[in-house]
Amino acid sequence: MSRTQKANENFEKWFGGETFTNGYTDAEFESIAKNFLWGDASEHGALSDKQRAIVILTTLTASGTYEVLEKYASAALRAGVSANEIRETLIHCTPYVGMEKVNLALKEAYKAFEKAGVADTVTDQGTVDENTRFSEGLAVQQQIFGKDNINNMRDSAPQETKHIQDYLSAYCFGDFYTRKTLDLKMRELITFCAICTLGGCEPQAKAHAAANISVGNTREMLIDAITQCLPFIGFPRTLNAISCIDSVTSQN
Repeated sequence: MSRTQKANENFEKWFGGETFTNGYTDAEFESIAKNFLWGDASEHGALSDKQRAIVILTTLTASGTYEVLEKYASAALRAGVSANEIRETLIHCTPYVGMEKVNLALKEAYKAFEKAGVADTVTDQGTVDENTRFSEGLAVQQQIFGKDNINNMRDSAPQETKHIQDYLSAYCFGDFYTRKTLDLKMRELITFCAICTLGGCEPQAKAHAAANISVGNTREMLIDAITQCLPFIGFPRTLNAISCIDSVTSQN
């Protein structure tokens, strides 16, 4: 099967005959973009359709590409991702990309839920309260990065930034990592893809590449995920992400 045939087949499977562009058509651009996304990037590696959909939604949210997010949320539903899984993917991005980006992304996702008749299946997924969010978040943080590493980071933080360390434990890990529906491996993959999409965050990308390995994701899975991001983030950020993966997996 040719690359174009694969692209058309994947496009039909994901979008069911919808047009690739939103409300306009530049036939030449559409052909190039569609063939690369669906004939190259989406054919590479061993990610499941569900994983690919989650990675794409993460990248669209982190980059603020909201105009097409409803379309890709509908495609994700078609690929077998539940409304709760889509919602959790977007919500998990919050401490990395900012709350208003996620608020706008959720608005578009709910349009897809309404059209598909699944909005009423969305349920609250939180597991912590005001009394437990810090302790539970710190426990997850220590599980991923190592108890000694986290304790040393907190102890060595300057007095004027200790509140940031508390926010990191309670907000980032307590309010988000402890939520239901998505497991720790998927949440770390989402984190890595979101950070790499932002660009300019290589220290954090390296830390979370290592965190992915720590929770059981593989080098190959990280490369597959970044390859799926490539059509949306471009080559510079993709190559930077691969360099971060290389730095923690000792393969240069």
